[in-house]
Amino acid sequence: MALHTAHVRPVRAAPLQRAALLGLLLLSACSSLLPTSKTEVASSWASYNDAVVSLATFAPYQATRQDVHSQGLDPHVNPVVTVLHFADVLKRFSPAMLIKPDEVDRGIADCLHAGKRCSGYAISVKKLHRKRVSNFWLDSLNFKRETVTTGWSVEALLVFVDDQLVYELLGGQPTIQEIEAHSNPLGPLQGWGKLDY
Repeated sequence: MALHTAHVRPVRAAPLQRAALLGLLLLSACSSLLPTSKTEVASSWASYNDAVVSLATFAPYQATRQDVHSQGLDPHVNPVVTVLHFADVLKRFSPAMLIKPDEVDRGIADCLHAGKRCSGYAISVKKLHRKRVSNFWLDSLNFKRETVTTGWSVEALLVFVDDQLVYELLGGQPTIQEIEAHSNPLGPLQGWGKLDY
């Protein structure tokens, strides 16, 4: 009597492997699906140092308004420049400085004596990049959201008497790095039943 051996077909693992591979790819790509945003004022400066080097070329009592314009800081062309009239310039300084003009910087004293002939430029440039870095599913379902903000900002004040630059003040943040985290234990139900009045 001949024995017949049953032929067992091997289980095909290929579809399962493909599904697992696809799942891994989706999970690894999830972080790239989180939203990003940026806040940027149009400027030729690529960094805080670029701004400082550019603004350092203006020396009080040597540079003129035309010199400032030639560096691309003409308020009629560049949106980062705000024109300040005499009263706006005064607001930038403390009352104590204005009470004793003989004890302040020469440029500020000359501005006070010049009155309406004194004006200024306020320059403000900010470049920020925001990126959500938490787990995609926790973020999407509102359980946990973490946002990292990086960038830099610069602010400058240029004061003129007539068309002569008499004072310059520079400040800002060379490096901005902030982490904002929100945690909602109930996820998408966290705001459920909340009434807005």
